Amino acid sequence: FTLQKETPLANAVFWAARKGNLALLQLLLNSGRVDADCRDSYGTTALMVASYSGHYECVKELIMQGADINYQREVCGVDLLFFINLLLTILVVSLVYPLLFGQDGGTALTVACQYGHSKVVDILLKNGASVHDQLNDGATPLFLAAQEGHVTVIRQLLSSGAKVNQPREDGTAPLWMAAQMGHSEVVKVLLLRGADRDADRHDGSTALFKAAFKGHNSVIEELLKFSPSLGLLKNGSTALHAAVIGGNYKTVLLLLGANADPNLPNKNNELPADLTKSDRILRLLHPKILDADS
Repeated sequence: FTLQKETPLANAVFWAARKGNLALLQLLLNSGRVDADCRDSYGTTALMVASYSGHYECVKELIMQGADINYQREVCGVDLLFFINLLLTILVVSLVYPLLFGQDGGTALTVACQYGHSKVVDILLKNGASVHDQLNDGATPLFLAAQEGHVTVIRQLLSSGAKVNQPREDGTAPLWMAAQMGHSEVVKVLLLRGADRDADRHDGSTALFKAAFKGHNSVIEELLKFSPSLGLLKNGSTALHAAVIGGNYKTVLLLLGANADPNLPNKNNELPADLTKSDRILRLLHPKILDADS
């Protein structure tokens, strides 16, 4: 915004709102000498400035001091209230779920990404928000967007330099989390943008292993296009073992069709067939075992 203020006090309010200086903003508003709805000559309010700049504590303070959230200003035909209301949505989220802000290291960008507010993400990124923000557990905005399946936000973050393989502290990468949650379109985008198909968590499981266990077949189909490992993983098992334990017939069929080996034992010397009592799945596995034995 281009700001022109009427008085020094109003000028200070706008400066505090733009910079996120909550202490100064409170001091000015509590003085009773300046209105929470003070506007510049273009009709811009301090609430608009604080919202646009992503300073949510200042937004909260202005609202508590009586600032009008319904005031509109048109710039080049664009209704700014639309963007402000999106930002206020995140403010409400932060009030309802306080752990998202502060205590776990959350920022405006991490919350916007988690809740899929792509227009808010765009505003924040254009105004200097860092795609490398992390929660205390190491989760990045990209990780949170992948967890919730927000494809548009993921594309925005990757285009702004987000690291596609940046894991959480427990080793969980965005691809692994998207696979676990069954977000096949997210998995596709991440793989096309260079995600490591075989990245494993600290427990040794990969995205394919987890998708196989959960029976997320559309995810498995995307992963198989990138030839992930079907062999023994660091956790001492295979994706086929996971699929058999998960009990999804089509998942087992998909992996066998990709040449997963039913004769490969896990670390406990168990074959996939040893881990199920399902006749349908055993009929898939046994012919291949018999063929190999013969």
